[in-house]
Amino acid sequence: MLTIAPDIEVLARFGRALADPIRCQLLLALREAPAYPSDLADTLDISRTRLSNHLACLRDCGLVVTVPDGRRTRYELADERLGHALDDLRTAVIAVETDRTCVDAEGEGCC
Repeated sequence: MLTIAPDIEVLARFGRALADPIRCQLLLALREAPAYPSDLADTLDISRTRLSNHLACLRDCGLVVTVPDGRRTRYELADERLGHALDDLRTAVIAVETDRTCVDAEGEGCC
């Protein structure tokens, strides 16, 4: 059953997905066009096993969906607005102080 997540959960899921560079690359690739896992693995130059784990994470976070295509499965963004959100995030200006480290609530470095 598909449900709409509350705002905070949506942001947390998006944040978890963006916390890994490979998942960021996957989301940016899928922003351009839907793709098959084999093509994504080649594009990102990673093993299919590693790719599968990252795609599962993105699926579990609700950011990508699978679309059956004959005997193959294609991946695409769950909502076209995610592509716009990625564009906005990519072009956002952030204030980074070189003597500071991004720290999470537990005091561990997050960046």
